[in-house]
Amino acid sequence: MQDPQSKPRARDLGLPFPGAPGPLNAITDVPGLAVGFCTLTDPARAMRTGVTAILPRPGTTPKPVWAGQYALNGNGEMTGTHWINDAGYFVGPICITNTHGVGAVHTGVTRWMIDTYADYFKNHHAWAMPVVAETYDGVLNDINALHVRPEHAIAALNAASTGPVAEGSTGGGNGMICYEFKGGTGTASRRIEIGGETYTVAALVQANHGIRPWLTILGQPVGQLMPEGALYSAEMGSIIVIVATDAPLSSLSLRQVAKRAAIGIGRGGSPGGNNSGDIFLALSTANDGPMPQFAPALLTKQELNGERIDALYMAAVQSIEESVVNAIVAGEDVATVKPPGLTCRAIDKDRLRRLFQKT
Repeated sequence: MQDPQSKPRARDLGLPFPGAPGPLNAITDVPGLAVGFCTLTDPARAMRTGVTAILPRPGTTPKPVWAGQYALNGNGEMTGTHWINDAGYFVGPICITNTHGVGAVHTGVTRWMIDTYADYFKNHHAWAMPVVAETYDGVLNDINALHVRPEHAIAALNAASTGPVAEGSTGGGNGMICYEFKGGTGTASRRIEIGGETYTVAALVQANHGIRPWLTILGQPVGQLMPEGALYSAEMGSIIVIVATDAPLSSLSLRQVAKRAAIGIGRGGSPGGNNSGDIFLALSTANDGPMPQFAPALLTKQELNGERIDALYMAAVQSIEESVVNAIVAGEDVATVKPPGLTCRAIDKDRLRRLFQKT
């Protein structure tokens, strides 16, 4: 896996993003949350794909993760969302991969959950309903070869750590394209204060959306200023956004946070194109507790007053906006598979730096 410190990030280029990031400026600034990758690259087999894993509550005891979900445009997949929309929580990890890898990853995550929560599955009527999301990497990867297998999901989960997060061509982001530059995995975080308490709000994206003329970074028409090497005549990608926080939020408030991801990606210029699956999930690691079937009849949870959380909405928007740019800045030149013979270019970081030196 790429050393997370080996490449410059957007802020290293002098891009003046608003807001106060956490110490890692990553989703792992949310205490306890872990991220892992399994990255699969073999040019001889036209393989450039992988799996990204997010563990909101690492450990061997299954616990509910309070969540809300929203789809700006549904041309994509995120499993488990029917139950999130009905119950307000999910159990276990989140994985992100390519479009044709969802089934294999779902099988792998289910196996991992059965093994990791062994007592729960052995002694109770337990079932696994993991969250698995996808974007299409068929331009840079032979997606029809079904390179992703269940063991790759297990490897990503077992690699999860709470440290810095590698960006760009890592895990599920390995074969992804963003605004016709090399894209993939990106992350960022914000620290905010509400009611005298400090909270972290952070995002991780798998950015595979947009066409070059749309790209806007902090108000600058970057895509129009850097038109060289465009690949498409119309959008053909998607974006998955995961927003995480340690703020205690109701499932209704978390759905409202998930909706704000549309604003976060919109700041980059995307209108949410027809061929794009723009699917978002917001989760909170607060209110740690047992599975509902083992809890008492009367539950007591904390939740922030909805009238006080505008700062949290803004932090989510800012984190998502910066995560997408971090994914692009981490890119490198990659040869295309379909059609062969082209190159998906990395953004010119020197030109990007100079652009913001002038503003």
